[in-house]
Amino acid sequence: MRPIAAALAALLALGSCARSDDKTHIYLQRFFGECGAEYGGSIDVSKAEGECGIITTLVDRFNAENPDVHVDVNVIAWPGYPQLTAQMAARDPPDLVTMHEGVISDYASKGLVEPVDSYLRAAGISPADFTDAARQGVTMYGHVYGLPWDTHGGLFHVNTALFAKAGLMRGGKPVLPNTWDELFAQARQFEQRTGKPYLIQSNVGDTAYAARNLYTYMMARGAVIFPDPKHIRLNTPIGVEVATYFRRINAEKLGTQNMDTPAAIAAFVNGEGGIYPTGTWMIGSFEAEAETPGRPLYKSYAVFPYPRLWGEHVEYVSGHSWVVPARKRTAQQRAAIARFFKFMAAHNYDWARTGHIPAFKAVLKDPRFKALPHRDDIAPLAEIGRPLPSYVLRQNAIEGIVGEEAVAAFTGQKTIPQALASAERRVDVLLAQVD
Repeated sequence: MRPIAAALAALLALGSCARSDDKTHIYLQRFFGECGAEYGGSIDVSKAEGECGIITTLVDRFNAENPDVHVDVNVIAWPGYPQLTAQMAARDPPDLVTMHEGVISDYASKGLVEPVDSYLRAAGISPADFTDAARQGVTMYGHVYGLPWDTHGGLFHVNTALFAKAGLMRGGKPVLPNTWDELFAQARQFEQRTGKPYLIQSNVGDTAYAARNLYTYMMARGAVIFPDPKHIRLNTPIGVEVATYFRRINAEKLGTQNMDTPAAIAAFVNGEGGIYPTGTWMIGSFEAEAETPGRPLYKSYAVFPYPRLWGEHVEYVSGHSWVVPARKRTAQQRAAIARFFKFMAAHNYDWARTGHIPAFKAVLKDPRFKALPHRDDIAPLAEIGRPLPSYVLRQNAIEGIVGEEAVAAFTGQKTIPQALASAERRVDVLLAQVD
């Protein structure tokens, strides 16, 4: 089906969902994949696996436990924002949407999504229940604009067998660097003793990887990356210094070269390097490798937040949340949304099994969460995580520009000042066009 026809079909499907079954219907639009053939109709969340399986089962269970309400689901291809924008233009948006927290301000600034303060109160949820990272991600303009669902960001995924061979294990845990000098010393030692690169990098086609690295270590030194809503500042002494360190990693060949994300994932699971800095979403897949006899990662996997190499221990993060597009609703529909929020908050642990950090403080302390593999090691991300300021619009587009120019700086395609100045110029032009 052609894209325009598909969009129209989706709009008509949503617009023609009136029911005469005496239930209150609310319409939920999400990404995370389609797996109805495997999980459709299942309500046993404990047996669900992966993002798609867990979210599918959770919605089915909500419907089973709330016979007077029905959540109708429209599954869209990731990330789904062009379709959502078209639905809003047609004045027929869904009632609930999964949205990355870095995107919320684009819609909230235009009044296209509602503050959810009233829904949270009706559900008995206080923003004080959220982790620091989650609360920052959904709070803007003096209101809360979404029910936070998780926090996700970069982690150091570590091959402990290779770290042991390199002499970089202590007390059963990998020794991670505390300074840039230690990182380079460990990287050289690792390469000398294993014959493999210290870092596995996805520098090709993965702008998020480079942007995440630049943002994180600039934030750690207290850099104000966005001094106001219309400008970015990267070509500064701190920005140049961060880029210089990553340039050294590539110049000294302490990390893999010319890999895209699939190649980097394959290299890590096949034991071709020590550390793969990638996201929370890979924990499940890597842990499965670590539990499979005969695989290179078998009993040889650990994972931690990015290490503090200078300044404050902070890390750039984002998160998924549930937002409520602005539209006319009945009192019953509003009550159903609040009930859905209460249900999802109560099941935040189940979602945390995906590898993402929970959005609720209580889940971080939950013995079930602590019993999951590696969760104690990655839990600090909920405290050290920092999203970009909520006044920054077009964060996804900005990430693409910053990442593209950062890769050019890190790999030597451009001089560092040229790349960072180009990123500033391009982002400032973009922001100047935002109303």
